[in-house]
Amino acid sequence: MYVCICNAVTDRQIRQAAEQGVSSMAELSRRTGCTDCCGSCADLASEILEDAVRRLPLPMATAA
Repeated sequence: MYVCICNAVTDRQIRQAAEQGVSSMAELSRRTGCTDCCGSCADLASEILEDAVRRLPLPMATAA
């Protein structure tokens, strides 16, 4: 589904960005353009990003 109509950013792209290490709206905006125009997508984009980051597997602890 399109989240940012102005820049054609989808929920899938936001989730992929999270998988690539994006964890803030500022970084998401820099990478995708999401929220940098009218801003009406900010709340939904933030919810999707937070959910995607929360669902990422925790990194394995390295043995000391």
